[in-house]
Amino acid sequence: MAGLVPPVTTTIPADASKTKKADEKIDYMNLPCPIPFEEIHREALMSLKPETFEGLRFDFTKGLNQKFSLSHSVSMGPTEIPSQSAETIKIPTSHYEFGANYIDPNLMLIGRVLTDGRLNARVKWDLTDNFTVKANAQLTNEPHMSHGMFNFDYKGKDYRSQFQIGNGALFGASYFQSVSPHLSLGGEVFWAGQHRKSGIGYAGRYETDKMVATGQVASTGMVALSYVQKVSEKVSLASDFMYNYMSKDVTASVGYDYILRQCRLRGKIDSNGCTTAFLEERLNMGLNFILSAEIDHKKKDYKFGFGLTVG
Repeated sequence: MAGLVPPVTTTIPADASKTKKADEKIDYMNLPCPIPFEEIHREALMSLKPETFEGLRFDFTKGLNQKFSLSHSVSMGPTEIPSQSAETIKIPTSHYEFGANYIDPNLMLIGRVLTDGRLNARVKWDLTDNFTVKANAQLTNEPHMSHGMFNFDYKGKDYRSQFQIGNGALFGASYFQSVSPHLSLGGEVFWAGQHRKSGIGYAGRYETDKMVATGQVASTGMVALSYVQKVSEKVSLASDFMYNYMSKDVTASVGYDYILRQCRLRGKIDSNGCTTAFLEERLNMGLNFILSAEIDHKKKDYKFGFGLTVG
């Protein structure tokens, strides 16, 4: 018995069984590049601002080769005209639009011409991996309604900057900087020489794998807030709040974005009593069916449209 060694008892601290996850050290010299300043609300806009229409729409796109394609679009439906009365006045209209598209990895050219005389053109040219030039123009038969705009975008390691110049002595600049892996802050300035107006604005965006929250305020009186919650890979819920402290106009809305295997359904309802639903269903490869509906109880305005997209 003397040769037996008594068992050794080890005292375990109370907190030894609790595993502590060390906080990951943030490398502020290697932050991600933010999205462009003009796109900070893009997730909310996708859910809350679908391209609704009224009447019939048919779009056909024919690819001539891997880079060049032609498009044809026909639309028929009522168009609202300005009126002094509270009732909405509509007149029947129809349009045909012809388009030509050239899409290359570094160059994109898009042109559209309508039967009413309007001509739209877009150019996007990637001069380098970090520097892009964009141009937009619209020519119309109406006097003083044609306009053009040039954008010069620079993509840095953890920031984006843009300079704009347009007709009417319009100048603008914006800067957006990542300050953490999830938070980006920035601002913009503009000067409209023709109207003798200037403004400055600030914005912030917080993004994770499950949510996106943005806020924007400008000296013009605009305050815009938006929030998107990613419930799953297929379902997103969105809300926004718009306020103009000059005119005291306030609008809030909530919406959803549901992506199924064969279709995508988006809808919203806002504080003005306007309800919107937009359905895109893929019938076959290259063939999509579209349903659009909008009900404005306040204005007693009801819109319904359906369309077909081929190509």
